[in-house]
Amino acid sequence: MSDSVVPPVARVGVIGAGVVGACIAYALRKRGFDVVLMDKGEPGEGCSFGNLGAISMSSIVPLATPSVLKSAPSMLSDPNSPLFLPLRYLPKAAPWLARFVMSARPSVVARNSAALVKLHAGAVQAHAELTREVGVPELLVHRGQLHLYPSKAALQGDATSWNLRRQHGLSFKELDAAGIAEMEPRMGSRYPVGIFLSDDATILNPLRYVQAIVAAFVSAGGQVCKRDVRSLEGSEGGGWIIQSDNGTEVFSHLVVAAGAWSKQLLQSAGVHVPLESQRGYHVQFEGGSSLISRSILLTDKKVFLAPMEGGLRIGGTVEIAGLQSPPNTRRALILEGMARDLFPELEGVPTTHWMGHRPCMPDSIPKIGSSGLPGLHMAVGHGHLGLTDSALSANKIVDSLLKEVHAS
Repeated sequence: MSDSVVPPVARVGVIGAGVVGACIAYALRKRGFDVVLMDKGEPGEGCSFGNLGAISMSSIVPLATPSVLKSAPSMLSDPNSPLFLPLRYLPKAAPWLARFVMSARPSVVARNSAALVKLHAGAVQAHAELTREVGVPELLVHRGQLHLYPSKAALQGDATSWNLRRQHGLSFKELDAAGIAEMEPRMGSRYPVGIFLSDDATILNPLRYVQAIVAAFVSAGGQVCKRDVRSLEGSEGGGWIIQSDNGTEVFSHLVVAAGAWSKQLLQSAGVHVPLESQRGYHVQFEGGSSLISRSILLTDKKVFLAPMEGGLRIGGTVEIAGLQSPPNTRRALILEGMARDLFPELEGVPTTHWMGHRPCMPDSIPKIGSSGLPGLHMAVGHGHLGLTDSALSANKIVDSLLKEVHAS
């Protein structure tokens, strides 16, 4: 333990400038904390850059369910499947996978589903308020979310998930081909069955949203620093010392919100969080955003379509291959082929490909609040729902820090 420096009062370091970290830094600054937001890259250019923009209060079914376990063996071995685990990474992934399997027990699924309902409640309203506050209300489109099925039988195969949503009072309605065509006339006839979730929304440019939040944070007196934080160390004088490419710095409190890299940082402080990167891919078309008007899930492909400011985006899939392996180009090309097959208008439209690391917990429940060590807080493991839960997570962190400060 280091005792050479006594930290100043209520100087908070937030590690990670994705949408979760940006929201936390801004919320803390509004409450009067002296806040430094740190990231090894530019704000919003990690996983937050590449998400599909969905604010999904309806996503209350954990990733680990009995039906996923039933289909996982065949999918894991197929490099073209929505879920893929390269054999070489299996030994490293095994501990996480064991927890994932245990989380798929029906009683655990029910408990985790209830937790996700509480976690997401009010997310769209929170983002509506935040987009207005930081000057980008045009980025939020509240037109619901559409889940499309190739047949009635396929919908019935998802009955357990929809029953869970019904039990928790979520609003949705079934659509036939005519109802789908009325909402999304360009979707064609290959998806004759759909479910419409009216409460969900879409952010049309996740990167610009994060940049606006960070700009508001700086305007309020916050500080942004480019730091590659490598370890955390408690100080006997109180507070926390970080080691980064910029040397040693001291804070009274730290909040770790570094996405899939949070695991290693927290381990350096003696805190174990069972995080795994679920690598996701997207393809961005330089046009085509007018083809759809809201977030759409193709349930048979396990991918989302989203109308972004810069064009149509298609993304999703899960690849469990760690933080070091290079992107698998073939997985992005599969997504591109899906979109071009669905929309012939995209033929010849240029694209960009992206891969990012979703920080996933085996039970799909993020850790938000105190780490158990004085002065060290965390907002990690949001998985596929970092955008959805970012604004509400920030409120929880503010409450956690205020409680600790007032108790000291």
